[in-house]
Amino acid sequence: MTIGVLVVDDQDLVRTGTALVVDSQPDMRVVGQAADGAAAVRLAAGADVVLMDVRMPVMDGAEATREICREGEARVLVLTTFDLDEYAFAALRAGASGFLLKDAPAEEMLAAIRTVHRGDAVIAPSTTRRLLDHVAPGLPESAGPDPLTDREREVLLHLALGLSNAEIAARLFMAEGTVKTHVGRILAKLGVRDRVQAVIWAYDHRLVRPA
Repeated sequence: MTIGVLVVDDQDLVRTGTALVVDSQPDMRVVGQAADGAAAVRLAAGADVVLMDVRMPVMDGAEATREICREGEARVLVLTTFDLDEYAFAALRAGASGFLLKDAPAEEMLAAIRTVHRGDAVIAPSTTRRLLDHVAPGLPESAGPDPLTDREREVLLHLALGLSNAEIAARLFMAEGTVKTHVGRILAKLGVRDRVQAVIWAYDHRLVRPA
């Protein structure tokens, strides 16, 4: 399967360079380029993955992400010059499946596109910690009922640490396939798109708190 990628950035050179890297891959093709969030929303219907800048004119990346995730099936991967700042965090809150720094190696970006396309999230454990520190302040003690089983809740708590399925399997003495099944059930029960949104749900519902 060829992954259709929409490249969104207000800098021509960055956009063109990113597109060249993506088009160099046999399993990817650039289906469009956009210089602002409004154009990204219009073009997102033809994409599987959207590489989204966050600081742009007309409509910023967070608002564009919200529109894209609400209206279609494309998954959003945020590219930002800065580490987890208010713009990148807002995009994650809006439904992005993760984020990368713009100076990440090309191989890391390409791997992230494939990861997001298959339904997983891209967010490092160190970033997960900062993400959740953003989420927690000011939340109510409980934001509604918890539909998870004890085992699913245990897996979710390990997701909140930024662990991969293989790492969770090792810690909980489970097969990796079993962990994957649990993660799928967690996402379905919570009505969220991916691991990032599941972790945010866990903090919203006070299942886990920052250390």
